[in-house]
Amino acid sequence: MRFLCNFICYLIPFGILAQSHQTINNTKKKSKKTNIVLLLADDMGYGELGSYGQKEIKTPFLDSLATQGLRFTDFYAGTSVCSPSRASLMTGIHTGHVSIRGNKGVFGEKLARVPLQKKEITIPEMLKEAGYQSAMIGKWHLGIPQDYSTWAKGRGFDYAVQEQWGINKNGVEIDERVHWVNNNQDSIQYNYTKYSCLDEFRTNFAIEYLEHKRNKEKPFFLYMSYRIPHAHEFHIKHNTLYAEKGWAEAERNHAARITMFDRQVKRLFNTLKAQGELENTIILFTSDNGPQKENHDPLFFKSSGGLRGHKRDLYEGGIREPMFVYWKNRIKANTTTNHPSAFYDIMPTLAEIASVKVPKQTDGISFLPELLNKKQPKHDYLYWEIQILRYGKSPKGFKQAARKGNWKAVRVGNSLKTELYDLSTDIYEKNDLSIKHPEVVKEMNNILKLESTPIEHYPNAGGVFE
Repeated sequence: MRFLCNFICYLIPFGILAQSHQTINNTKKKSKKTNIVLLLADDMGYGELGSYGQKEIKTPFLDSLATQGLRFTDFYAGTSVCSPSRASLMTGIHTGHVSIRGNKGVFGEKLARVPLQKKEITIPEMLKEAGYQSAMIGKWHLGIPQDYSTWAKGRGFDYAVQEQWGINKNGVEIDERVHWVNNNQDSIQYNYTKYSCLDEFRTNFAIEYLEHKRNKEKPFFLYMSYRIPHAHEFHIKHNTLYAEKGWAEAERNHAARITMFDRQVKRLFNTLKAQGELENTIILFTSDNGPQKENHDPLFFKSSGGLRGHKRDLYEGGIREPMFVYWKNRIKANTTTNHPSAFYDIMPTLAEIASVKVPKQTDGISFLPELLNKKQPKHDYLYWEIQILRYGKSPKGFKQAARKGNWKAVRVGNSLKTELYDLSTDIYEKNDLSIKHPEVVKEMNNILKLESTPIEHYPNAGGVFE
């Protein structure tokens, strides 16, 4: 009997110690700031997910994830082409103010890429102040090949795997199949014969990062910048997805790649789940601009969801994007919002989630209250512009748009005319009401003039008016 009492007394401290250790671990897990995962598709139209009305292309996992969170119906990209849209996303600055207004800028008689300015604070640079570690995998598109300080690793990311293209500082053409790890620390070439698609290759890096390369005691920001469904995809490994449909090969491949993409997001999600991180992770999904038409017909699958326009247009089809947010036990499942917001609202939202001060540069408003079903401040208006320099310095390539309430103004520089649409009755922008509402046109023109600031390398920035 005495032996039993002594044995129990011997075990009790260990039981208390084990319970205390578990309590400390639970407290540490609860006290760690929220992990942030930002998933960005490339050229995905408003209507290319089942959760946004797609009937033919199958995206079961993304649709399921959307129904477990909050789905936005009136969410907009930064603009309608990759580089300036991503600049707006990374800085919280709209495209009338940010330093990148088109995929290329004018340098004398030549066109070349323009990097973000060093004074423009990026999301990972902001989050570093809150103790976050940050990783970026995929398409950066905000730097120049000759200057590593403009690459993702040089702009706040602790770990970066990115493609790059153009001429390097030695005058050699960069092979864009190569993915550069932490600038030039390592380089790995994508081999399409080994992977179903480029985004499987990229997702492998993300999983490796989550499992082996991050400090698991710190919160993380993971920016997954995918390639699908952008036109340029080298090659895809032979597959039979949708072969029974009898579609043209270009359309079949387009649909197949989106379904492949869905599978890669599921892999990433399951990794987070296996690591027990979902309880403390917010996931945002969206796309950088409307659907491309380089190698498929965006009307074939109603890629814009029936909206007018596509990539490079400032009509709704070029800038309105799928957007949903998943946050387990924080966001009410299967909910929808028509709160109008845009890429430049993401930075202040993440700042509020991370409890860090948002940079003064931002034009955005946090939509965290909307996520949590609280009173949400709204913009007086939203603004976009784009400079397409394939037309040279001609104002033909300069486009502007603004939305105020349900009024939408669209202006192409060389037309010297502002079109006006009422989105409450004409979401497809078929009926130009500018002649009937000159007072509204005047108000919208004032916004277009006010919000576009002149900047080097973009000759029509500042607006084109009579």
